This record gives sequence, C-alpha cells and structure tokens, in this order.
Amino acid sequence: MNRNLLLCGVLAGPLYVLVVLAQALTREPFDLTRHAASLLSTGDLGWIQIANFLLTGALVIAFSYALKRPWAPWLIRVYGLGLIGAGVFTADPALGFPAGTPDGPPAAITWHGMPHFLAGGVGFLCMIAACLLHARRHAAEGRTGWAAFSALTGVLFLAAFAGIASGNAAAWINVAFALAVLLSWSWMSATGLRLLRAPA
Repeated sequence: MNRNLLLCGVLAGPLYVLVVLAQALTREPFDLTRHAASLLSTGDLGWIQIANFLLTGALVIAFSYALKRPWAPWLIRVYGLGLIGAGVFTADPALGFPAGTPDGPPAAITWHGMPHFLAGGVGFLCMIAACLLHARRHAAEGRTGWAAFSALTGVLFLAAFAGIASGNAAAWINVAFALAVLLSWSWMSATGLRLLRAPA
C-alpha cells in the first residue's frame, strides 16, 4: 500500500506536465511565454485541464499519506487540495486566451476566478514550505545533496511565484514560473523515487 502511495507522487508530476505541454502545443493561441497553465481550463476544451488538476491533485494527496516527516504530509496534502480547488474553480479568460478573449487582464474577477487564485496561491506556498522543511531535515541527517536540491527548489519556486503574483506579464517571468513548477514536480517525483528505493 505504501509503495502504491509513493508511486502516486512519482507519477503526478509527469502526468501534469505532459497534459499541459500537449495542450500548449495544440490549443491556439496558447503561448507559454504569455499564458499560465490555469488558462487552459477555460474554453471548449477546458475540461481537459480541469481533469488534469483534479487527477494530479488526488495523486498528490494520496502521496502525502506515505510521508512520515513532521508537517510535510500536511503541507503536501494542502498542495494537492489546492490543485483540486484550481480545477473546481476555473481561472478567468485573459490575455487573448481562449480565442476571442480581449487582450489584457480580465475586466473583473469572477466568483470562480478569485478562489482559483487563492487555491493556487495557498497550494504553492505549502509546496514551497514542504521543500524547505525537507531541506532542513536532509541537512540535519547529512544528506547534503538532497538538502541543496530541496532548498534550491523551494527558493526558486518562491521567487518565481512572487514574480507571477506581482502581476508583471513579462515573458521571462512567465517562463521562469513555468520552469519553477516543472522543478517542483521533479522534486516530488525524485522524493517519491528515493523513498521507494529506501530500505524497508
């Protein structure tokens, strides 16, 4: 049972990234340098990204039950709940996506756009905290490589999230945030693989 829960954490990231990339390459006029993945939950094909949020969120929550470190399971669990919340409450169309949407930010935040933002923000902060908590524990246990990887993931994710939350629509900020999300998923998959390979 524990191995199956760990596998959920290993697979959640690749699933999320592959589904987002497949949509980014096929759904016009989506542009990763301008649009956040959340915008993929809008439009006629928005159900694909909604399902992606819900499924990966459920996998992350399942993974959290295989973690034993103090606070880390709860932080990862809230991150998973944030993904589910982002699927239940969809983002507002913006920046010309989906096709036909006026360029620029939405004229008004809707009843579902605000909780989408809040769910994502709380989830991201919990993921960042989980990375930093793991970094501290790895350092205390002498695993310097894992400590550095975890700390770097947490710090870069925090910086990228601060940039995107500032409202700055510069292409480099959007790309940096997308790469930080990719890094955080890589950290979760690597953590799951490490625990799978650990002695029973």
